[in-house]
Amino acid sequence: QVQLVESGGDSVQVGGSLRLTCVASGAPLSSYSMGWFRQAPGRGREVVAYIYATGISTYHHDSVKGRFTISRDNAKNTLYLQMNSLKPEDTAMYYCAADTDYYRIATQTAKYWGQGTQVTVSS
Repeated sequence: QVQLVESGGDSVQVGGSLRLTCVASGAPLSSYSMGWFRQAPGRGREVVAYIYATGISTYHHDSVKGRFTISRDNAKNTLYLQMNSLKPEDTAMYYCAADTDYYRIATQTAKYWGQGTQVTVSS
């Protein structure tokens, strides 16, 4: 059983930066692909970015390419999302997820999910 706890969400101005952190416990993350997802009020959950267990391969949604960067530190059992040049449309609850199957991350059917951390971007 993997437990995931997100942190780092905050209220920031347009153009600001945040770094989200997802700390895992219960199992070593080195065997898990992981991802960041977000859900804005009144909208469905969407993929933001995901990363293979080895960290070699990543995916970033077009809406965040060049602004957000997903990374991981398996030694610390931690996943990160560096968010730069934030826009109001980035406002959402952000969730991390983990699964041994990369496809389940990509399709948002991952086995393990965190509780989320709120990001609010105001102009």
